[in-house]
Amino acid sequence: MEITGLESAQSKYRWQVAERMPSGWPPDVGPGKKGLQMAFGWKLHGSGRTLAPGEVVKPDERLSWPRMVGFGAQHVIAMFGATFVFPVIMGLDANVAIMMSGVATIIFLLIVQGRIPSYLGTSASFVGAVAAIRAGGGDSNTVTSAILIAGIVLALVGVAIHFLGIEIIHKIFPPVVTGAVVMLIGFGLAYVVADIYWPQDHWMALITMIITMLIIVLFKGFIGRIGILLGLISGFVLSWLADKIFGNISVVDAATQKVNSHPRVSFDGVSKADWFGLPNFQLSHDFKASAIVLVLPAVIALIAENIGHVKAVGEMTGADVDPMIGRAIIGDGVGTAVATLVGGSPTTTYAENIGVMAATRVYSTLAYYIAAVVAILLGLIPKFGQLIYATPGGVLGGITVILYGMIGLLGAKIWIENRVDFADPVNMVPIGAGIILAIGPVSHAITDDFSLAGIALGTIVVLGGYHLLRAIAGQPERSISST
Repeated sequence: MEITGLESAQSKYRWQVAERMPSGWPPDVGPGKKGLQMAFGWKLHGSGRTLAPGEVVKPDERLSWPRMVGFGAQHVIAMFGATFVFPVIMGLDANVAIMMSGVATIIFLLIVQGRIPSYLGTSASFVGAVAAIRAGGGDSNTVTSAILIAGIVLALVGVAIHFLGIEIIHKIFPPVVTGAVVMLIGFGLAYVVADIYWPQDHWMALITMIITMLIIVLFKGFIGRIGILLGLISGFVLSWLADKIFGNISVVDAATQKVNSHPRVSFDGVSKADWFGLPNFQLSHDFKASAIVLVLPAVIALIAENIGHVKAVGEMTGADVDPMIGRAIIGDGVGTAVATLVGGSPTTTYAENIGVMAATRVYSTLAYYIAAVVAILLGLIPKFGQLIYATPGGVLGGITVILYGMIGLLGAKIWIENRVDFADPVNMVPIGAGIILAIGPVSHAITDDFSLAGIALGTIVVLGGYHLLRAIAGQPERSISST
């Protein structure tokens, strides 16, 4: 049902996609009535049924409710893979993680007042630190307690940025650095495709990738805009059919180097799981200074990751969202603290969902509210969680290779639009090194039980290397272009 009585507010605060607005847009209208209008006042885009080539659905707009439910479902699917995988890797409860990702997303959207369309899924930045904590004898209570403190620190950094002004971010993250952060966030996830998903069924991964590409490119209407979801469903069905026609798939286990024969799709977990039930919330905590020290460096990566994601959203929507960067970081910090308070996993604005926006050009925050509510409800359905677990890895490989690639290329778009000069070695050398470290992913041991790797290491090299070389070369900082 369309919300009425908000026409003047929507007209005044409507996001400008055709051209970038002056610095300071959108205004900080505060937590009152106007802030709530911005968070929940979605104007129907056109007829709500079709979207002409070149058109976009802005954050404060929506299509018809059935279509928005479809987009919300697509965002749920996009974030499910990593949001389940990383908690499992960190030894945390996946059902709690999926439910709290929905809660954290709603918290985030409320804090940014609906201006930054984004989903908060499980962060991979803490995986290395968590492994170190567990290697030192820490349990899940120790892990979530340490990350809770990291979430509070992240929120405080966001508060500082919000009140000190965006110029500090412009100086720390000029276009060359921002583009690199966005790029390595996307390309830095390549190992997930190469090492985890694609080898599980390389032919099905290839077929799923091709089907998804064709749907996105050939169908310009609604079908094309939910191409990611349709591609995943197609791959799932084809995998099930392949089991019926060709039998089990045989894959060499990377750990044991033995041939492992198994069905592509197994519903054993689904049949054993209950229909309804609360996740296994963890309410006890064990705060240890040594564990907190291990996870705090991940805050650096989350700050850069959030800024990169907000910048990517700004590039896609054409709006100046810089004034909301502080709020976005606050939202992520609060989301992480709330999630880990009950045993969930750390959160971050999700690259996978930004990739979905890039593919669909639907930036409505309503889709994210729908996705968040669905995630919360799915957290109460163990059977659905097991069904997601049943999605073949090869299918996820075909989907994620497209999403991660599109995210990475958004970084190149930032460089092009800001005319970054890569003839300057101060720009080229640290950026190139950081991206390679992220793509590797390269791991660098700091102590015997702590290391930086992948996206976190690449981000630090890009950021620190750029500013160090800039200072040595005596070159002035270049602020982020406002054009």
